[in-house]
Amino acid sequence: MENRSRINDLLQGALDNLLQEDFKRFKDKLSHSDFERKGTIPRGQLENADRTDMKNLLMEFYGGDTAVNVTIEVFTQINLRDSAAKLREEREKGKKLKVTVKPGSLPQGSSNSSSKRRNSHCYEKNREHEIIRASSVITMGTLFKPDKDGQTPQIVVLVGAAGIGKTITSKKIMLDWAAGELYKEMFDYVFYINCREMNLLTKEVSVADMILKHCPNNKTSINHILGQSDKLLFIIDGFDELRFSFDQSEDNLCSEPWEKKPVEIILSSLFRKSVLPESYLLITTRPAALEKLGRCERYAEILGFSEADRKEYFHKFFGNEKQARQAFRFVRENEILFTMCFVPIMCWIICTVLKQQLEKDEDLAQASKTTTGMYVLYLSSLVNPPGSNSKPCKKASLRGLCSLAADGIWKQKILFEEEEIKMLGLDQADALPLFLNENIFQKDIDTECLYSFIHLSFQEFFAALFYVLEEDERMENSGTPKKDVKTLLENYGNSRNYLMLTVRFLYGLLNEKSIKDMEEKFGCKISPKIKLDLIKWIQTYKQTVLSVPSVYDKIICQLEDFRCLYEIQDENFMKNALEPFTKIVLRGNNFTPMDQIVLSFCVNNCHRLVSLEMYACTFRFEDHRTFLFSLSRDQHQDELKHSRVFLLCQALKDPNCKLKKLWLNYCNITHVSCKDLAAVLKTSQRLIELDVGTNGLQEAGVQLLCEALKHPNCRLQRLG
Repeated sequence: MENRSRINDLLQGALDNLLQEDFKRFKDKLSHSDFERKGTIPRGQLENADRTDMKNLLMEFYGGDTAVNVTIEVFTQINLRDSAAKLREEREKGKKLKVTVKPGSLPQGSSNSSSKRRNSHCYEKNREHEIIRASSVITMGTLFKPDKDGQTPQIVVLVGAAGIGKTITSKKIMLDWAAGELYKEMFDYVFYINCREMNLLTKEVSVADMILKHCPNNKTSINHILGQSDKLLFIIDGFDELRFSFDQSEDNLCSEPWEKKPVEIILSSLFRKSVLPESYLLITTRPAALEKLGRCERYAEILGFSEADRKEYFHKFFGNEKQARQAFRFVRENEILFTMCFVPIMCWIICTVLKQQLEKDEDLAQASKTTTGMYVLYLSSLVNPPGSNSKPCKKASLRGLCSLAADGIWKQKILFEEEEIKMLGLDQADALPLFLNENIFQKDIDTECLYSFIHLSFQEFFAALFYVLEEDERMENSGTPKKDVKTLLENYGNSRNYLMLTVRFLYGLLNEKSIKDMEEKFGCKISPKIKLDLIKWIQTYKQTVLSVPSVYDKIICQLEDFRCLYEIQDENFMKNALEPFTKIVLRGNNFTPMDQIVLSFCVNNCHRLVSLEMYACTFRFEDHRTFLFSLSRDQHQDELKHSRVFLLCQALKDPNCKLKKLWLNYCNITHVSCKDLAAVLKTSQRLIELDVGTNGLQEAGVQLLCEALKHPNCRLQRLG
């Protein structure tokens, strides 16, 4: 049994290292969860509790070891798995976690890290769930491969950004199984569940009903299927698109496959294994919905296209060998565009835009370097083909699409009825084939024709456009949603899940080039006052909600904020918006190459920034081999042209960079990265503190840094 003093220190340290937003979520989860069958701590005691009060409440209510167990469980349930892993490791290793994070105070041990969203690495020894080793690669055929202890995961989650290929991957798995090429011995039955379609179900259903829909035989066959639940695989595609709450009590869940319940309870019962507990689940989702999904046994991230994949895609898309070579060479030489192409839908959009530019003999350099800019160019390529000059009609259709998209985003709705399409005048030839798909779905016992945007990201793009376009008197009384950017931003701040990409596009549409393109190509004016609303929101919301309380520093702690700021590409906007902020603290992020470009851009343009602290973050780098899924890409890093922190170091070497302190703890930094860090030490005239503790630098890495300290231009005062 651990002594009380030590447990006090462990809890205090764990709570002190929480960001303010996470501490609020911790208290909220604790207030309505019954752990260890001891009831709940009264909400009144929790509401005004600071971190020390909270530690004392935990100790008094649960007692010693149990208080630590409960804290770890709450961390896990609110998706702070890096914090859970660190607390568990500290308890088991017998080390103290200090109240204030200083160099060297984070737990020593494995150099692997655990992501806040579970799409990066977890600690090798004291992991919470089954995690593939850091050097491993997951393929479609090894998703359900037993771990080293022989345990086979029953729930596997495929995580991926918008347009990365989650649906295509899940359907490919289904087809390969049907062809006898995948999981032939493991599963006798595989059922594909489309979450969009689940949103349409209004009547109560049972698990057996869902199986019958896909296998419409007699009950004897169904009973045979249900009797072999260990041979069943449910592929649940698009979890993030579900409109339901999954915060169901155990009493509401069903345990029998013939029991009829609302669809959200049926799906919750499958997720939480109260029904068909021996069956297997494969769930696809965007990262933002992971918290709603809760705890699962294995996570794999869909990484998108490798360099070889991109090259192959270009050649197949263009068909014309000369055009394919010219387009790919242009993109390959443009680091930002080439990085954007790792997302399949962006590769498709970029190829579409470049092909039209080549056919019109235009300069390829017109291509944008932001996601929003490419969507605007793609929009233009569809609605303004050569020789077209019918702006008024297209302008009306464009506003109709924007209204439909915004209404759907607010209602978390992605399927639209024919009446909605007609009401907005979108049943015209210049609207439907371009951006809307027609779908035939089964709704209860009937079939229904519904419409959806060609991809969810396009709905989010048009929803953002709805908020930035200047008012049109003709649309005011047409049943369109109310334009209130402040309400949009407030809801985004409270729950980022379903509004994240919409707000990112909102920033991007305020880019000067996007404003100019929208007016010239579509005759649509973008309201300039939205920029002022954004600046005010950033400065007030970030300081009151997302910032860690500090007497001296105003802190930004969300990578998504930088993704948004990158889209706007406006130096004056960034200067005004980020004026109060002097510090960046990021925890548990898995940086794609595009994220690294974004971070470097923002570090260069945050003029008062003096401190960058990163904990348990990973940096993905370009690899010339083809991988589909992975939890890490550390292997063979020596063969690569640049280290994983190359882009960040390029920003730090910029003469305008004012950063004084850089911490990279638990970030899987190896000796290869030390060459770039050493170059920063020899160049930067302002960096005085560097902490790279708890990384696998090896002797070679340490030697590189020590040699840099001897350089006459090095101003470093502390190396940890």
